[in-house]
Amino acid sequence: MERVTFITVEAGDDLVLSFAVQRPDDWSAIESLILVRTPNYESILEERERGVKVSFERYEDDEDDLLQKIDYIEADAIVRMQTSSRQYELDVGKLDADELKKMHKILKKMNYDQKFQTFGI
Repeated sequence: MERVTFITVEAGDDLVLSFAVQRPDDWSAIESLILVRTPNYESILEERERGVKVSFERYEDDEDDLLQKIDYIEADAIVRMQTSSRQYELDVGKLDADELKKMHKILKKMNYDQKFQTFGI
């Protein structure tokens, strides 16, 4: 399980949710796990290329990794994500209520067309 220390959210032309994940080998360092969707430009993409793109600094070679499912288990403060090539389990227990609210809001915007499954969002 990856521990998230904070998140950042952008809701302009691009919809961005970035998780700051503590590195397992150095708790003072972070790596970014980023979810990005560009709804204004998706019309020029093929259907199979549309959706939320996921990238994690640890796995820089993963291109075109799309979000398939995201679950939020409030009781355990865990976010589980399934992408086209990986699974992530994030401990979001350090996030405050405002950050969690922003996370929920941006994920709902990103899923305007039901491109991925959600639970607890």
